Amino acid sequence: MNETKKIRSREEIPAEDKWAIEDLYATDEAWEQELATLAEDQSALASFAGRLGQDGQTLRAYLEKMEQVNAKAELLGNYCMRRADEDTRNAAYQAMTGKFMSVVVALGAACSFDTPEIMAIPDEVLEGFYAACPGLERYRRYLTNLRRRKAHTLSAAEEKLLAAAGEMSQAPDTIFGSFVDADMTFPDAVDGAGKKHPLTQGTFVSLEESPDRDLRRSAYENFYDGFASFKNTTAAILNAQNKQLKFFAEARKYENALEASLDGSNVPVSVYRNLIEAVHQNLDKMHRYVRLRKKLLGVEELHFYDIYTPLLADVNRDIPYAEAKQTVYDALYPLGEDYRAILKEGFENRWVDVYQNLGKRSGAYSAGAAVHPFVLMNYNGSLDSQFTLAHEMGHALHSYLSNKHQNPIDADYVLFVAEVASTCNEALLMEYLLGKTTDKRERAYFINHFLEQFKGTLYRQTMFAEFELNIGQMVAGGQTLTADVLCAEYKRLNEMYFGPDMVVDDRIAMEWARIPHFYYNYYVFQYATGYSAAIALSRRILKEGEPAVKDYLGFLSGGCSKSPIDLLKGAGVDMTSPEPVNNALQLFGELLDEMEALTRE
Repeated sequence: MNETKKIRSREEIPAEDKWAIEDLYATDEAWEQELATLAEDQSALASFAGRLGQDGQTLRAYLEKMEQVNAKAELLGNYCMRRADEDTRNAAYQAMTGKFMSVVVALGAACSFDTPEIMAIPDEVLEGFYAACPGLERYRRYLTNLRRRKAHTLSAAEEKLLAAAGEMSQAPDTIFGSFVDADMTFPDAVDGAGKKHPLTQGTFVSLEESPDRDLRRSAYENFYDGFASFKNTTAAILNAQNKQLKFFAEARKYENALEASLDGSNVPVSVYRNLIEAVHQNLDKMHRYVRLRKKLLGVEELHFYDIYTPLLADVNRDIPYAEAKQTVYDALYPLGEDYRAILKEGFENRWVDVYQNLGKRSGAYSAGAAVHPFVLMNYNGSLDSQFTLAHEMGHALHSYLSNKHQNPIDADYVLFVAEVASTCNEALLMEYLLGKTTDKRERAYFINHFLEQFKGTLYRQTMFAEFELNIGQMVAGGQTLTADVLCAEYKRLNEMYFGPDMVVDDRIAMEWARIPHFYYNYYVFQYATGYSAAIALSRRILKEGEPAVKDYLGFLSGGCSKSPIDLLKGAGVDMTSPEPVNNALQLFGELLDEMEALTRE
């Protein structure tokens, strides 16, 4: 029997393949020294209590100090959290993250007076502040957006109490992360030749992409059996998450947790519900794709361990990281040389932490920072990894441009638009790959990957969003989210979304237990809306060229200077309409038509 493939330790990864964490702080000691200064900042900010309605100068002075402190806290948080994600087993960095969170919660509690005091300023008085203190104009957007939520702002004492509870509210997410990434282990998956393969959160999807069905089945069964053995624990964690969302929503006088979540980004609840409805009306296309996959794989039964493997496995190949970078760079030519110069800077100056190592956080993300973005990858040489690189660098350049063009207080774009830039990059990469190939089989392979993006991003994330919506309604109605309740609902939705040609077994019913986004406060629907917006933007860019690029770069540079709906309208997409979702799903249908034609013989 062959040896199990070894996953390297952090120390074995070359420096050039790790992110430049030293760009934040040179040493842990420098971080500790900076963290200590937040105590003085806390006292300085607290000294403004009771005075924010005094005059424009005082209000401006407070907001300037708050902006500076928040910028410092962002750097501090980035350092300890990125360090903790490098190796989730490292207790020192887990402790640093916990220490940072405690300081930030205390800072928030000390400043909890500000929102009630700002809300209490009459409109005409605030206008007088702007007139008497021109420097306050810098904060008009921030103040206007804050004051629109007046009905959900409590008294100073109540706000202080909620702020102090902030650290506890993060407990379900923290416990889930530690449990899944650091503590959970799985038996090795075994392929058809008897070779063992390490099974982790980071390797699971790559194993499911294998052409070896025995390996896929083994990985699938071992993975979800592992979660099933802790189903009551994971259910309790997810139940606690939904209970805390319900508590804070009710405390702030929202109708429900969904409304509370979307109001933070200034997105109408109708956008969430319209997405689900639009996808429901297009489930026939998803069912067609499942039937086609079953046919092309030549299996009597299609299982969930068959859903990730390429339909044309002989076209698949290992893509070295250097090649993936060059391909992404070439594919983003339509966005112009200014955009690609920043992309190249990121590739050459270690913005990316490239490969998996023991204990490293699974998945991928981009974290914006004032110095530059930090991108976590677990690159494995697959086509999917190449697309993930394009995706995360889309996030990175969005953060970079917003930080460059906006004041710190207006630079952090809201979640609703967070997935647009990343997915637009993916769409442009796919168009580039399709445009390059002349081989019928390779074209079918790429089209299948495009279809997979629709399946994974528009359909699957909408299913996740519907699951979140439904379990949130259960909790709002007083129901406890037991493992049986969660599995039954998750299985029902899989049956609805994947259709009659998919075997929906009890193992996939446990998948909810491994999804970190269920701890992100109704986040996942934005993958689907963002994908729809990105498809529309990519097509406008390819069709219209420079005018569309100019509008798009304006969107990327906008931060949160406008509402997310208005920012997207400025780029040419109206997400209050079902049109972007329906158009994206129409494209899915057209790609499915071509895929069926290419594989008909």
